[in-house]
Amino acid sequence: MDISQIYDSTDTICAISTAPGAGAIAVARISGNDAMAICDRIWHGAKLSEAATHTAHLGTIVDPENGEVLDQAVATVFRAPGTFTGEDIVEFGIHGSRWIQRRLIALLIRQGARMALPGEFTRRAFASGKMDLAEAEAVADVIASSSAAAHRLAMNQMRGMYSRRLSELRAELLDLAS
Repeated sequence: MDISQIYDSTDTICAISTAPGAGAIAVARISGNDAMAICDRIWHGAKLSEAATHTAHLGTIVDPENGEVLDQAVATVFRAPGTFTGEDIVEFGIHGSRWIQRRLIALLIRQGARMALPGEFTRRAFASGKMDLAEAEAVADVIASSSAAAHRLAMNQMRGMYSRRLSELRAELLDLAS
């Protein structure tokens, strides 16, 4: 089955972006056409849909159904097309409580987002032309790297060095063939 049959790439998606577990801070990411509108419904602070790109804002996350404050947080706004996915993105820096993380994701889903599939943010970056296939695969390699050498190799691949070298070799082969 083609992955595009599993989900609609026009959906607005959300997920916790930090490693599983409790820490001081966790990051929740929401990406898609409705990201700003969904976040504005739960955000008390600067109106995120009017905020400039690549700006951070202190405020609170509030459940609009009962007025309960979930957390004080920092919302960072990234506007399309200059984002990882090529779509509008909001990242919430929240306290790392697993309960807060679960409640925030549930709140975003109730407001119209859906839970992202594993690797879906990277797939959207690939689909929007923000990275080629080798760079998209390198994202997983960076995350999984467990040594300086593995990290360095994955970072070079993610920055497109592998793809550029392949393009150079292809051009040389075409030159030789002609």
